[in-house]
Amino acid sequence: MGTDKQATWGGRFTGGPSERMQAFSESVSFDAELAPFDIIGSRAQAAMLESIGILTAEERAAIDAGLVTIGEEISAGEFTWDPVFEDVHMNIEQALSARVPAAAKLHTARSRNDQVATDVRLYLRWAADEIDRSLAGVLASLVDLAEKHVELLVPGYTHLQRGQPVSVAHHLLAYVEMFGRDRERFALFRERINVCPLGSGALAGTTLPIDREFVAKELGFVDEAGEPRLTENSLDAVSDRDAPLEFCFNAALSGLHLSRFAEDFILWNSSEFGFVALPDAYTTGSSLMPQKKNPDALELIRGKAARLQGNLVTLQSMVKNLPLTYNRDLQEDKPPLFDSFRTLRDCLDVLADLVPGIEFRPARCESAVSDPLLLATDLADYLVEQGVPFRQAHHQVGALVGLSEKLDTPINELPEGEARAAAEGLSDGWREVFDLTRAMDRRSGPGMPGPVPVRKSLARWKSRLAKES
Repeated sequence: MGTDKQATWGGRFTGGPSERMQAFSESVSFDAELAPFDIIGSRAQAAMLESIGILTAEERAAIDAGLVTIGEEISAGEFTWDPVFEDVHMNIEQALSARVPAAAKLHTARSRNDQVATDVRLYLRWAADEIDRSLAGVLASLVDLAEKHVELLVPGYTHLQRGQPVSVAHHLLAYVEMFGRDRERFALFRERINVCPLGSGALAGTTLPIDREFVAKELGFVDEAGEPRLTENSLDAVSDRDAPLEFCFNAALSGLHLSRFAEDFILWNSSEFGFVALPDAYTTGSSLMPQKKNPDALELIRGKAARLQGNLVTLQSMVKNLPLTYNRDLQEDKPPLFDSFRTLRDCLDVLADLVPGIEFRPARCESAVSDPLLLATDLADYLVEQGVPFRQAHHQVGALVGLSEKLDTPINELPEGEARAAAEGLSDGWREVFDLTRAMDRRSGPGMPGPVPVRKSLARWKSRLAKES
């Protein structure tokens, strides 16, 4: 059985692999995902072979029609994958050869090594475009929610301790910046990988007069001027896995941003914070406790971020000790790559749908942000304006905080005499510092949480998203 079905490489062997080896070594169970891209690459290969006289026009037309038909069967779920043929490439080639005799010429000057490298780059171009669309959806939903809450204030936190007041919009825009950087990274990644490895052969190219530039143009591996972009070193081209690694790195980093957002809103949704109510469509209940409304979607996003981290480490560990050039270990790059794409896209799409359903609870937010200690730093700034060196101002405000705790009195309601004794730099009007409107209006510099810079940031992002849509 093995000898008959391994005709593409079995000439050197007197017998086929054992059934256990076939089961152990097959990859078609997962790399069939590359089928659409493998067909695209093979159609370009056939066109190139015709251009250099290896195929006649009739042979090329028959091969092309056969590949199109096989692609349609795969899309319709009507194609039978045979693990005996190991991978997506050999399955398609065997099916094509059974229908089109000239298909025996298709693999001329091509190895599965440069074939899969090409397939993966075609796949990653598509995957990067898909992630870009999903990131755009997240950005749009966050910007829309932020625009509705420019005036609503909450505490900003460090070490999970209340720090200074910020607007909800400013908080959301922090994540807009993160996901915006993710989008830029994937765009740069797409440009960087848009280079054609086909023609590198197994590791040292070919003695046949192939036209690599022709294939690159056919497959869209071109620069802005339409000039072909080719890999420069055949050894690197077939063994390099930087493209999957970079994709998984970008996915893992975006996953970190997703996880941090999820954690913030899991906390804000808790009874202890109560700043938001999450939409019913993305929460679940308890099988025992009837009162529960659990933030399962956000918890799953937080959990799936760990998968994205793990996939990156898997690829890094797989590649780190491999000598040049191709080694069968590299077959194992696809499960983590495919999983990172699907996981990231799903998380982004869920978040884009979830965000519009988030409802803020103004009363709880206002209660939390009314804590006058959130403006302790503003009081230190006030003392600086009175001529007190900052370190002394910091120390004096710290003394006022201690006095507030000792007397169990809000810092802005301390008795005047005792307050001035603790902070010699205080002058008339110091209590006005604790007005939130004043505090936010004074945070008017670029990147700050005051209403003016926040509205500017919103306008910038709305304009950017409108241009990119």
